Formats: sequence, C-alpha cells, structure tokens
Amino acid sequence: MTIRLRGLLRSRTAGNPHGLFLIDARSDRVIDNAGIRAAARTWSRELDALGVPHGARVLLDVDDPIAFAVVHLSVIAAGRCSAPMNPEMTPAEAWRADRALRPVLVVTDRGSRPGLRVDAGTGLPADPIADPHAPVPSDGPPGSAALLTSGSTGAPKTVELSEGQLLHVARAVARHHRLTPADRGFNPLPLFHINAQVVGLLATLVSGATLVLDRRFHRTAFWSLLAAHDVTWLNAVPAVLTILSREEIPVLPPRLRFVRSASAPLAQGVRRLIAERTGVPVVESYGMTEAASQITATPLDAPVRPGSVGRPVDVELEVVGPDGAPCAPGVVGRVRIRGAGVIRRYAGGPGDERINPAHWLDTADLGMLDADGYLYLVGRADDVVNRGGELVYPREVEETLLDEPDVADAVVIARPDDVLGAVPVALVRSVDELDVMAEAELIGRLVTRCARNLARYKRPAQIRLVRAFPLAPTGKVRRTELRRQLADELAATGR
Repeated sequence: MTIRLRGLLRSRTAGNPHGLFLIDARSDRVIDNAGIRAAARTWSRELDALGVPHGARVLLDVDDPIAFAVVHLSVIAAGRCSAPMNPEMTPAEAWRADRALRPVLVVTDRGSRPGLRVDAGTGLPADPIADPHAPVPSDGPPGSAALLTSGSTGAPKTVELSEGQLLHVARAVARHHRLTPADRGFNPLPLFHINAQVVGLLATLVSGATLVLDRRFHRTAFWSLLAAHDVTWLNAVPAVLTILSREEIPVLPPRLRFVRSASAPLAQGVRRLIAERTGVPVVESYGMTEAASQITATPLDAPVRPGSVGRPVDVELEVVGPDGAPCAPGVVGRVRIRGAGVIRRYAGGPGDERINPAHWLDTADLGMLDADGYLYLVGRADDVVNRGGELVYPREVEETLLDEPDVADAVVIARPDDVLGAVPVALVRSVDELDVMAEAELIGRLVTRCARNLARYKRPAQIRLVRAFPLAPTGKVRRTELRRQLADELAATGR
C-alpha cells in the first residue's frame, strides 16, 4: 500500500500528539504533531471552499519558515500541487515564474503581493473562508510539488514531483542518515529549494524526528544556537561550511552526529576542517531537483574517500560514454540516473530530450565510478574546457586553487582562443580583501601551485581575483552568467 502524507500525519499524531515536529530557531514558536495535522485539515477545507481543483498548482510566496512549512505540506496532503517560489525574486523573475508555473491560487505572507493571506505566525489562512466545523475531506488523489530548476548552468526547467516520489526519496534519506524520533535537525537553507523540502521537512516527518528551521544562515553565535536547540545534525551547503570552517567553535551541540553538505561541490580542505573541529562525519551528497533531491551520499561510518560524493542511495546510476555504454571504473563519462524518485518527463517546455525511452535521465554531469561504486564528479558537460583537443575538467583545477589557504572560492571557465579553441581561466575570491601588492603575491603563489600540481594543459591561462560571484539561492555559482560577463568583456576590448 502506498504511503500518503495524510497517513503519515495521522500516524505521527496518534503515536505522539504533543511531540515536536517544527521549531523556529529564533522564537518560541513550535508546531507539534497534532498541530501540523490540524493545519493540514484546515487547509484541505480551505482549498475545497475556494474551489481549487485537485492537482492544481498553488504558488507559495511565503518568507516565514514555519508558515512556509505548514502551507507546503498541507497543500500536498490536500491533493494539490505546491509550487514554491523564491520570496527574494525580482518582479521580473516573479512574473516569469508565474508564467512557467501557472498557479490557480497564490498564498503569501507579504503585503505587497496579491493573493490569499497566510498568518506568518501559524501558517494558517489569515481570514478563513471554510467552516472550521465542516467535515474533513476524505483522501483524494495524491498531491505533488512543482519547482523550477536552479538554472545555474542554463535556462530553468519546470519539474513536477509526485507525492510518492517525494516520500520515496525522503525515506531513503532518513534510512541513510539513520534518523530516529530522537534526532533534531537544523535547517538554515531556503525552503523553496528541493533539498530543504525533502532532506529537511519530509525526511524529518517520515522518521518521527524534529526539525529546527532558521530563516537564513547567520554566522554570529551559530554553534551556540545549535547547542541551545540540542541539534543532532546540520543540513548545510558548501558556502555555509566554508564560512564555518574559518570560525572558532566555542561550544558544540553535545548530541551532534553528522554535518551534511549538498547542492554544490564541497572543497576537500573545508571538509577536513569541519570534520576536525566538530569531531563528526561530514556527509557529502549529490542531488538534483529532477531526482527529488538526493542521488548519492557518503556513508556515515565508512572511511573518507576524498573527492567522492558517495554511492547511489535507492536510485540507479550509471556513467556512460558517447556510445551510451557504461564506462569502466575510473573512466570519465556522463552521469545518468533512473528510479522511483526520478522524473520521467519535464512539466512542459524543454528538457524531455534528456530522458531516453528506458527512462534514464542524462544529468549533464560528468564523473567516474570507482571499483566500489563511489561517484566522483569532475564537472558539467557544458563546463569542460576543450583546450586544443585536451579536456580540462574545472573541478580538478578548482580543487588545486582551493588548497591555497587564502582562497575562499574558485571557478574555472572557458575563454575563447584563436589557436586552441578555448583555454581555462580561473576566477578567484580571496578570504580577505587585499591591496594590489598582496593580490599580485597571491596570484603568484597560485601560479606556482598549479605548475606543481597540474599538467601543463590544465593550468589556467589566466588567474584573476574577483570580489564576488553571482550565486543561486542555494550557493551554486551561476556559471552561465560568468561566461556571459567574460564574453561581454572580451567584446568590449575587441579580443
């Protein structure tokens, strides 16, 4: 029998009605098991009263994390499609998202946005329409979630994930991370992203655990906040962990079991520092919206394999060559996936060409598997630099640059070259602001490091210091924007 979100809410309430499900990190607001079930029942009545059809998209423009979590889960449990959007979108971006998602209803906690108002404190309708004493609707068709891909390397695509897919991956995450009702996670990541929705909210729900929600990451007194909430695991991204790796840890949560990294590659130097300072494993993972978040993850108790993002977790994964045949261990190819949590088509627009008749999804990531099935990513297919016939994988060069302690971030992109076709250019952000002489000295050290550790064709033709990178909300660098900026710069200089 297929597990439904409504059934999970009922079982959590029956087993422990006053057990905590959600905690606001910076206030006294909490949602217990009975509270989230009651909220889902209220929203089901409300959507029926508003005439929102089953399966219709409800756009969530909600900034408050507790309110977002309540509405998002309730909409899915009510058999509708939750379509979260980034509250920090510009008006032009919001217009494009509306056109792509085509919602029949907007739920918002912002006064400037037209739509159904939600109480930021509770996540319930501010002005209820439905009769609270009306019968609770019986189980209808399953719900879903519709999301726009990050678009960090190209145009965003619309992905719709069924309730079954979301819960399948959530249970896989909970099993892999060994989550139990005794666990208490901490999530400072944006809830409109698939990682926080599945790895955070749903994995917590299916395991009977508790999740502490923070609106966004704040470095000040971060570890003290985690200790005060008795956190057992942290859901983070490399940008957060890079900042934390340079901070002293005045106090550790006494029950901390592991730190999880997702959404972008984690520099191995950062992983080592976090592991040394916390004394707990750093779980590296790889995922994407099309797979309802997690695809691979490193085991909690296995020896560290530097550079690996772990083994597949409840999903099929292959690395294939140009002919579509699986590559031998150690050979780089394109990563493709399929399974119960992976989409079989995109929800309108481009993208379906990436899914073959056997339901394999081409991730457009390049990587290799070792003999034990551990995956090592080397970059995106579009990011590889073909330097006169020699392929330069950006990740290898970036890791070399990131081994320099004064480097905070590094990105390698291609620059057109009249002779070689393309050459790699390294854009580097330093840890501290530097004067001209210090910048020159750092670049000199990086040139020496690359000469010592990289074959000649892999070495950047130029290393440039930048103040900041254009980032997606999850911390991914928008490489498409960087390439466009470089092209505009070359056009302006006539090169």
